[in-house]
Amino acid sequence: MSGAIVWFTGLPSAGKSRMAGRVQARLRRERAPCCVLDGDRVRGLLHPQPGYTGPERDDFYLTLGGLALELSQQGLFVLVPATANRKLYRDRIRAQAPRFIEVWMTATLDECRLRDAKRLYAQFASGQLRGVPGEDEIYEPPEFAEVTAKGGEDDAALHRIVQFLLAPKRASQA
Repeated sequence: MSGAIVWFTGLPSAGKSRMAGRVQARLRRERAPCCVLDGDRVRGLLHPQPGYTGPERDDFYLTLGGLALELSQQGLFVLVPATANRKLYRDRIRAQAPRFIEVWMTATLDECRLRDAKRLYAQFASGQLRGVPGEDEIYEPPEFAEVTAKGGEDDAALHRIVQFLLAPKRASQA
């Protein structure tokens, strides 16, 4: 079975990690080899820990994308919930990956501010934090995402993602 990269993009607190976790659970029930490379978790494991300036984001997304490529080439479905606020970051990986599915989490900025899972928007509002995509940092939405999801609980999007991933497997079993 060939691997694939599923990149969940959207503003912070749009539901990327939640949807990736739900897709992972569904794939595991199907006994499909998968893993999650959560951008926040990977960032916390790297030393030195990357920052959020333009060049540091460039380096981080090159590293994260490279890890996803390596794992997908070993036959895994690699689920990557990571903002990747610039289209360039996602397009670089798409160009190298044998199978790439972009999932756009379309929550509005107001919805994300209300969720604010990591308190980024609250810190931004109080002046403690800068460089928040959607606030003072640009977020470039996908032009042609394979799947569009309304938050992490979108069951129809979950079904489409799993269908994209497992369709070749099921076709070869028929």
